[in-house]
Amino acid sequence: MNEFPEFMKELFEEVEGKIDKQDVSILTISTCQWCKRCKAYLKDREIKYKYIDVDNVSIEQKSKILQYLRENYKPDRIAYPFLICDDKFVVGYDPNKYEELMKTEGR
Repeated sequence: MNEFPEFMKELFEEVEGKIDKQDVSILTISTCQWCKRCKAYLKDREIKYKYIDVDNVSIEQKSKILQYLRENYKPDRIAYPFLICDDKFVVGYDPNKYEELMKTEGR
């Protein structure tokens, strides 16, 4: 399971879902069509998740979030949506990869 720093835990908004076998978190931009599709993908499948719209937090918080992502996940790039499922992640909107992550974790 993801162990986010305290400041991030306070920023996350939870979305209820029937399926909660995995810890699913996404970092998004509120106006991004791909981020909206990611949220819709999870909602349509009734997957419980939490999210932070990074464009709605302070510059300092955004900086800390980016630092956390770089240090803990070491992505080639950071783009949104940034989906974290347990200890694995997907950069950008990619339903095929989401499906793989959700299946491999014993759903």
